Amino acid sequence: MKIISIVDNLGIPKYKQIILSIEKAIEEEQLKKGDRLPSVNKVCLSSSLSRDTVLLAYHELKKRGIIYAIPGKGYYVKSVEITIRQRIFLLFDELNSFKEDLYNSFGKNIKKIIGEDLEVDIFFHHFNIKVFKKLINDSNGNYTKYIIMPTNLADAASIIKTLPVNEVYILDQTNPELKSYPAIYQNHMKDTHNGLVKGKSRLIKYKKLIMIFPGFREPLGMKEGFLVFCKEFLFDHEVITEFKNREISIGEVYIIPNDRDLVKVIEKSQSQNLKLGRDFGIISYNETALKKVVANGITTISTNFEAMGKILAQMIANEKKEQIENKSALIIRNSL
Repeated sequence: MKIISIVDNLGIPKYKQIILSIEKAIEEEQLKKGDRLPSVNKVCLSSSLSRDTVLLAYHELKKRGIIYAIPGKGYYVKSVEITIRQRIFLLFDELNSFKEDLYNSFGKNIKKIIGEDLEVDIFFHHFNIKVFKKLINDSNGNYTKYIIMPTNLADAASIIKTLPVNEVYILDQTNPELKSYPAIYQNHMKDTHNGLVKGKSRLIKYKKLIMIFPGFREPLGMKEGFLVFCKEFLFDHEVITEFKNREISIGEVYIIPNDRDLVKVIEKSQSQNLKLGRDFGIISYNETALKKVVANGITTISTNFEAMGKILAQMIANEKKEQIENKSALIIRNSL
């Protein structure tokens, strides 16, 4: 039974003819899940093809999740779902409510543009470089596109560079080592500085600005933007790594990137019987529906995560190779 049929002067590249032949064999049940494909050498000899041509076809099928390779043994049918044309590897740092908005927006818009014949697999590295490296190494060669959130992980760039260069997109944070890759990202330094400038007329009513910056997961640009603003406009200020065993003084404003610290500050203010927006202030990061109602409204500096997901989908669908800075805004509420 001959699986692969090649015709000269057909007008279709020969590697695509290999792909079509295998798809047809799966569709007609000549090949079933787990079946071994003809070896690369056998296809080369029987059809007078180069190894590169056969390998290109097999690699394309592998990226789509239709076949897989066992080193030293050959290629096997992994899935009979031949309608899947795009398989997207999506590596997030963690899942929270605003990242969920980003993910849902991307999924909705990519399917709207490309159609339903795609698959998106989402993974999380949880700011662990070992997990980050393993997930990327395990996925390499198995997807048509790779979307990576590198955050501020050391050595992330060198690991990302092991992936096919034309199939990688950077999401949320980028850095000079990744400038050659298309990206949709936040400029945290500029966003923090500009947000505080927008809120300056309210901030001048307070005595001191305090940023709670643990520095593990938070983008360094947030701290840099805060310090530039405070020095530029001569605000008394402080950066602390944690909110622990601390009393809130009247006239302080807390700038809080992490929602866990936001909860601690609000709880402490309640135990001290302080009124938010009068006795002290809060600026949080990353807009969520809950922040519209908690404590009569929390002021936030936030990018538009739904817009980020939509732009990312358009970039991938249209094969755009750009670096796009996603817009950010200060949303003023009663906490300031």
